[in-house]
Amino acid sequence: MAERSSSPTPSEREKQDAEARKKEQEEQAKLPYKWTQSIGDVDITTPVEGNLKGRDLRVELKKESIYVGVKGREPIIEGKFPHPIRVDESTWTLEPIPDNKKEISIHLDKSDKSSWWPHVVTTAPTIDVTKIQPENSKLSDLDGETRGMVEKMMYDQEMKRQGKPTSEEQQKQDMLKKFMEQHPEMDFSQAKMS
Repeated sequence: MAERSSSPTPSEREKQDAEARKKEQEEQAKLPYKWTQSIGDVDITTPVEGNLKGRDLRVELKKESIYVGVKGREPIIEGKFPHPIRVDESTWTLEPIPDNKKEISIHLDKSDKSSWWPHVVTTAPTIDVTKIQPENSKLSDLDGETRGMVEKMMYDQEMKRQGKPTSEEQQKQDMLKKFMEQHPEMDFSQAKMS
């Protein structure tokens, strides 16, 4: 009798993923706000009564925490972020929406633009960040340093595909060639590059 493997079959995994997704969606739906994120920022919206003005609200965006609420009431959002934000680049607005209501819109600029947030505040239910499918980005969207690094990686990948030396390997070969030209008296016939 063969022992059953402890890892789930593809259909069992699909069922588990669907159940986890449903639970996650139910937990997120219970929050008093909606939120979305990209790799660089988080956007939050929460509806409030249409008669409220900005002065009726208390919105505090700090490097590591947030407080959003109507003055004199329980907060709508309060807690620590999973990662710091750039406060000077983060904003909030109060905007009219249908049905004579208004909406608080909050834009948070992530300090670390390379990680997904599992939740807005650490006390909220988490989402599975491993299931996030990021949008494709264009090279022109990247900052100069990152763009240069990505272009170099793409070039090196293409050179390897063609069986040619990568930029680093080419640099080593050029240095050796230059050294050989500067020292013709030395025998390089047995030299090996690694």
